[in-house]
Amino acid sequence: MSVLFPKVPKPRGWDYRPIYYDKEKEARKEKLARLHRGSFRETHELNTYKRKEQKQRKSKLLLWVALLFMLLVVFYYFL
Repeated sequence: MSVLFPKVPKPRGWDYRPIYYDKEKEARKEKLARLHRGSFRETHELNTYKRKEQKQRKSKLLLWVALLFMLLVVFYYFL
């Protein structure tokens, strides 16, 4: 070690790298986040729930159409 010129560590340099938005990288991260344990079961349950709602909606619509048709037939015969 030198007495006249002691070694002093240099300060750390500025290392700035800007972060840009990468759409594909974000999509990959989302896909990995969705593939957690049990995710297939959750999506299956969600899809079956949606199908059940669609069936109920369709049956209600069919009921209303049938009632409307019957009402029109009744009015046609009585008028």
